[in-house]
Amino acid sequence: MRYVALTPDSAIAGVDEAGRGPLAGPLVVAAVILDPRRTPAGLDDSKKLTEARREALYQPILDSALAHCIVFIAPEEIDRRNIFQATLHGMRESLRGLAAAPRLALVDGNRIPDDLPCPAEYRIGGDALEPAISAASILAKVSRDRALMALHQQFPQYGFDRHKGYPTPAHLDALRRHGPCAVHRRSFAPVRDALRAPPEQAGLGF
Repeated sequence: MRYVALTPDSAIAGVDEAGRGPLAGPLVVAAVILDPRRTPAGLDDSKKLTEARREALYQPILDSALAHCIVFIAPEEIDRRNIFQATLHGMRESLRGLAAAPRLALVDGNRIPDDLPCPAEYRIGGDALEPAISAASILAKVSRDRALMALHQQFPQYGFDRHKGYPTPAHLDALRRHGPCAVHRRSFAPVRDALRAPPEQAGLGF
């Protein structure tokens, strides 16, 4: 881990996640300490940006940030902890994984995890208000989308390349036809329901 020297102006980390709502794939949480002298232009809530714009900002954020950490929480961990606790765990681990401990973390949402390595404040709608949270939002979203594109190669019958695991009509129809696969979150109601019912095309989803 490289040493990072932080000044008062550069000692704030933004924290955000992507993937709380999907039925499949990982939850991804990112923490970022931006360099105020090299902050990329155009940062915003990742949901407000096009996929092309998020991709265009991803590498500049990595190249210019003083520190960053991206944490993947696997579906089985989500099932074990529940999605809320998994999110708090990911936030905690992303801050612990930074190359330097910030003096303050700004967390998107309305809850702060316990046992953080630094003081923290929450920001409702922070991914559109705080550049560091916006950067974390983009890193988390792009990282997760890329992971789902890779999962599509393993499980093409579910259409992960299109809906990224979210419960769209096409995804729910694929669940009914094929049953859940190894990366579905079994604690989520539509997946539980699909597990109880035999798939219409038995054996293709497992």
